[in-house]
Order: sequence, then C-alpha cells, then structure tokens
Amino acid sequence: MTDQHAPTSTPPSDPEGRPGATRTEPSWSDKLSRRALFVGVGALLLCGVGVATSGKDQFFQSYLIGFTFWFGIAMGCLGLQMIHALTGGRWGVAIRRQMYAASTTLPALGVLFVPLLFGLEALYPWARPEAATDTIIQHKAIYLNEPFFIGRAVALFVIWSTLALWLYRRSVRRGLHKSPSRRMRIISGPGLLICAITVTVAAIDWLMSLDPHWFSTMFGAIVMAGAMLSGMAFVVVMLIVDAKRRGVAVPIDPLHALGNLLLVFVMIWGYFAYSQYLIIYAGNMAEDAPWYVHRSELGWQYMSLVVILLHFAVPFMILLSRRSKRSPKVVGSVAAAVLLMRLVESFWVAAPNFNHHLTVHWLDVVTPIAIGGLWLAYFFHRFGRPELRPVEAAS
Repeated sequence: MTDQHAPTSTPPSDPEGRPGATRTEPSWSDKLSRRALFVGVGALLLCGVGVATSGKDQFFQSYLIGFTFWFGIAMGCLGLQMIHALTGGRWGVAIRRQMYAASTTLPALGVLFVPLLFGLEALYPWARPEAATDTIIQHKAIYLNEPFFIGRAVALFVIWSTLALWLYRRSVRRGLHKSPSRRMRIISGPGLLICAITVTVAAIDWLMSLDPHWFSTMFGAIVMAGAMLSGMAFVVVMLIVDAKRRGVAVPIDPLHALGNLLLVFVMIWGYFAYSQYLIIYAGNMAEDAPWYVHRSELGWQYMSLVVILLHFAVPFMILLSRRSKRSPKVVGSVAAAVLLMRLVESFWVAAPNFNHHLTVHWLDVVTPIAIGGLWLAYFFHRFGRPELRPVEAAS
C-alpha cells in the first residue's frame, strides 16, 4: 500500500528555485479565507439592518471602534517588521510570514476607512454645525476641518502602504529564509520614526478629536504601544494556529522570545497608560480631568477595572514565568486574551464620548466582526500566497 505521507519524487526547491527544500501547501488558509469572508459579509448585512433600526450614528460609532482595533494589528506588524530588520533574531524569522501578510493589508484598510468619511458629523463634534459657536473648537479649526482631515488620512495610508509593500517586496526578492538586507535596515530606522509620528497623527485625528476639548501628549504613544501589542499578540496566535494546521511543532526557543516581547509590550502599554493618568491626575486641569472622570462613573469604572486587570496585570503575571513562555498553549491563550482586551480597550477609549452611561449596543459586537471578517479574508488570502508559504527541509 502506498504511504500517503511519503515524499514525492519531484525535486524539492525553495522559492528561489534552488534544490534542497520542499513547500508545504497551506490549503487551510484558503479555506479560512472563504469562511472569514462569509462571516464578514453576513455580519455586514446585519450592520445594514442595524442602520435601518438604530440609525447611522450608532453604526459609525461602532465602525470606528472595530476599525481602530483591526488597524492596530496591521500597523503593529509593520512596526515589528522594522524592529526585526534592525535587530535580527530568530523570533522574527519564526513570524515573518505572519507579519508580512498582516502589514500588506494596510492598502485594504485604507479602503475600509472610507465609510468613516461619510460619518464625520456623527462622530466628531468639530464637524457639526454647532462647532461654529464653540470657542475652543474654533481655535483648533485650522487643523480640525473636514478637507484637511481627509487629506491627512489619504497621506497616512499612502505612507504606511508604501513602507509595507516596499519591505515585503524586498524581503520576498531576497528570500524569506535570509536575514534582512542592509538597505532594509537603512530604511527601517527612519521608517520606525515615520510610523511613530504618523500613528500619533492618526491617534489625534481618529480618537482624541472625538473630544476636541481634551488633549494629551501621551495619547499617541499609548496608541502606538497598543498597536505593537496587538500585532505581537496576533502573530503569536497565528504562529501557533499555523503550526497546528500543518502538523508541525511550534519552535520553543523563538516562542520563548516572542513571549518575552509580548511581556515587554504589555509593560510598555501599561507604563504609558499609567503615565498619562498620573500626569492628568497631578495637573488636575479642567480641560483634561473629565476624560478620566467619564470613565470612572456610571458603569464605566467596571470596564476600567477589567482593562487594568486583564489587559495588563494578569498577562504581566503569567508572562513573568519562564515555563509559561515555553508553553504554546499558555502563550497562545495569553495572546488571544490580550487581543480580545485590545478590542475592549478600543471600546473603552471611544465609546464614552458617545454614551455617558456604559452601554453596549449589539452593533458594537457585529460591526467589528464584519470588519474583521473582511480583513481576515484578505489576510489569509495573502498568507497563502506562494512566496509566503513555508519552506521546510526535505527529509
């Protein structure tokens, strides 16, 4: 009887066409892409029902929360690519396919951002007619106006997409099994700085200007750290899922390093978030304090406690253990929990600007699923591309 698992007689080759390796066809990614698309389209149809029954304002509010969550994953993966290009290490080799597949979805996220442009008045007080009578908003009108907002958004997605696609093409041309080239390292240094600046601009535009009376010099750093944490948690989950689907073992040493990095980003996010709170608490300024006051009453205080415990304290305690970081099950569970809490934190940042009382509308659940289904469908499609398929040594 013929062994179905026996190697074929076809001469193995790697993506560069050299002998000595064989490709594993990750057909599971194509199946998940179709399933994700089905879920995304179905949830999108439910969003249409939500618009008809709950109004456009609620849809746009929920859409912003979902969009910022999925955007953070792609943006975080772009940052991780550049960090790996500068520092090297086996941890980056283990997740390179996942990082490139996620970061190159940024052009598609630019398309998914377009619906928000039709809901500016529903989201932002500075876009409403009554803003003309608000002295503080009028002082910021040279920056907070619709044409400039749209122009900045277009410029941001062009910059991010250009960086992501350039790094992807250079890496594929060189070979994913090779270390980053000197040119990639040269570009990644300024690229990280550009990402830090542009993500800060996006954080101000998309989230901080939901309350144009409030400002924080730490907010952009918090959003950037959150994006890096989202990206790291996502690629860890995908590394473990990919290994399970292909029936191979998760590499323990790179997993340990990834667990350490996940811990680092949890700590950085916690440090930035606490620093912002401490600065505003110590300053006790009338224009700053209400942002935290709104999140410490009328039900929001319970969500604040959940964010502190499950977004920071619990992952921090678990990932301190060396044994935990060498267990795919534990690291994968922590990473998945962190991803869920990133969505909760996105809701906690944005939703109090729309509802003074803690209120979770069903669109707040369905809309992120709709965006996520479409995004994951494209992610898995890219993940299954020939140049991103795993190359394993032939037996």
